[in-house]
Amino acid sequence: MRVLIDGLDLSGKTTLTTALAAELEARGRTVVEHRGFPADHHPARRLLKKLPLVRQPDSTLVTTAYLSAGYLLDSLLVRARASEPAGTVLIQDGYVDRTVAFGMAGGPYLAAVLALRWPRVFAPFDVAVYLHAPADARRARLGVRKSPDAVDIRGVEDVEFAATFTAMLTRGMGRRHKKLLVFDTSAHTPKEMATAIADALLGTPAAPVTAQLAPLGELERAA
Repeated sequence: MRVLIDGLDLSGKTTLTTALAAELEARGRTVVEHRGFPADHHPARRLLKKLPLVRQPDSTLVTTAYLSAGYLLDSLLVRARASEPAGTVLIQDGYVDRTVAFGMAGGPYLAAVLALRWPRVFAPFDVAVYLHAPADARRARLGVRKSPDAVDIRGVEDVEFAATFTAMLTRGMGRRHKKLLVFDTSAHTPKEMATAIADALLGTPAAPVTAQLAPLGELERAA
């Protein structure tokens, strides 16, 4: 089983990944936390690492390289052969979804437009979780981050960029996943969200947490 956790920087992806791993392990599951390409021995991994990923929202070259030589190829490899042992839950911290969202918010670049048009060519997840938070909450998190980069800062300061990014996830890339949950991380604790995600993944009764996204207009006003 595979779970994707994605969202704008400072939305709480890493914190939720850790909480979800603990929740699933408490339920007796073997968990692998992962970033990057899930496929073993991805042939373009080293080449792509040479590209400045922090500049991806401002670069059609970086966007195109990651979507084609990176995630499209990864999708083929993942579909051909599962890399995790049977019974393992893979929790993926960020994937092609954010690359497309950045490419649309910073561009739009042709590769991102095409990916948004045909999202199902990329690897799907059993449960995808998209996170968002109001700008003031992300600004507070930015203030305690040790080494914020340009993408962190832009996501807080550029309201239109942040709103477009979130819309491209929820209204575009999310279509290919089996189940989709969306959380405002300023409204729920990591434990609450982890419980709801584990319930959705394992088919147990849902926790009383509303995993819904406010209308985009509300996000823009909150920002």
